[in-house]
Amino acid sequence: MKVLKFGGTSVGTPQRMKDVVKLITDGEQKIVVLSAMSGTTNSLIEISDYLYKKNPEGAMETINTLEQKYKKHVDELYTTDEYKKKTLEFLKQEFDYLRSFTKGIFTMFEEKIIVGQGEIMSTNMVTNYLLEQGHNATLIPALEFMRTDKNAEPDLQYIREKLKVQLEENPGKEIYITQGFICRNAYGEVDNLQRGGSDYSASLIGAAIEASEIQIWTDIDGMHNNDPRFVDKTAPVSHLHFEEAAELAYFGAKILHPTCVQPAKFAGIPVKLLNTMDPEAAGTVISNETEAKKIKAVAAKDNITAINITSSRMLLAHGFLRKVFEIFESYKTSIDMITTSEVGVSVSIDNKTNLNSIVDELKKFGRVNVDEDMCIICVVGDLEWHNVGFEAKATEALKDIPVRMISYGGSNHNISFLISADDKKRALQALSDKLFNA
Repeated sequence: MKVLKFGGTSVGTPQRMKDVVKLITDGEQKIVVLSAMSGTTNSLIEISDYLYKKNPEGAMETINTLEQKYKKHVDELYTTDEYKKKTLEFLKQEFDYLRSFTKGIFTMFEEKIIVGQGEIMSTNMVTNYLLEQGHNATLIPALEFMRTDKNAEPDLQYIREKLKVQLEENPGKEIYITQGFICRNAYGEVDNLQRGGSDYSASLIGAAIEASEIQIWTDIDGMHNNDPRFVDKTAPVSHLHFEEAAELAYFGAKILHPTCVQPAKFAGIPVKLLNTMDPEAAGTVISNETEAKKIKAVAAKDNITAINITSSRMLLAHGFLRKVFEIFESYKTSIDMITTSEVGVSVSIDNKTNLNSIVDELKKFGRVNVDEDMCIICVVGDLEWHNVGFEAKATEALKDIPVRMISYGGSNHNISFLISADDKKRALQALSDKLFNA
């Protein structure tokens, strides 16, 4: 059995819902994970924001506007009065439920319930359309099997057991529709998976049923070898190792969240990134197999701050780095890159929330300099140190661009360069010209 996930743009209009149904009705048994229709989650967040601010009138107006939008979708999606009526009745219950939150105390618990309604609406609409078209499909609610533990991490054993029950209670179906993103926490409350959202749901479901393949359908034909928003002549990467995909995702490739494919990686299940707008495109396959001695792609991570601590006391002083790292840990601030010398250490961070406090404490150990508006450029592939010349190619491409820091050797799949954000576009194009288009 395969697991297919479709994002918000893939189910963003009634026509796109119909296109998704064409893709999934091929006779093969599968579980289909759906996001909310594009724009819906933003509206639900807006409703929550009004309620937090004790403005029920603003919330009600947004609810009414969203409801009218969905009523129009019903007219466009269904052809029979039976399923138009059935879906309108369901949506009325949904929007009446949303209105009920305007009459009581509003907390984070209620917000998570509201934000999760988008997936519930999209999955019911698509399931009803499948049934109207005569397909052998059913809806299995994610809240019946998707759960996190007391550490807010997925409870894999629970997911496996409860999902098996759902499938056994609905035997012989060709298509099982379920929600991405939403789950229950260890206390039974409605919650969400946060990191990776619906992609994470698909990966967890695939691992739970030992799927033959997980497909992530978006609006782009796989993971590209550079950012097409800034660079000419980019192309999809045909194959990535899970570690390579994680590096690219962490350093700016927005098509995938860096942690969402971890369950698939551990279960050894290949993940395909495919394009609903161009279903014939090959896309990108992510697996535990490696294409040896090859640079695969380049990505960029914005809004980086570099911090340099210089201290003559660092010379031969054990414990210096530990003290520095403890400061960042105390402010829950992650470090992206690090370089050291005999008298100094430079780090980069992407969270400036506690920058002033961090700098104040670092000044106890030496002179501190801060460079803001920086960017990390990440070159990814099979870059083990014995593969001669790869690091030279990357640095040669950036010969005309000032480089603040270089990180190499911490991973077999990544060379990272810290540069000014002003040089980002030029650096990305230079790397593409040297590494892929030469």
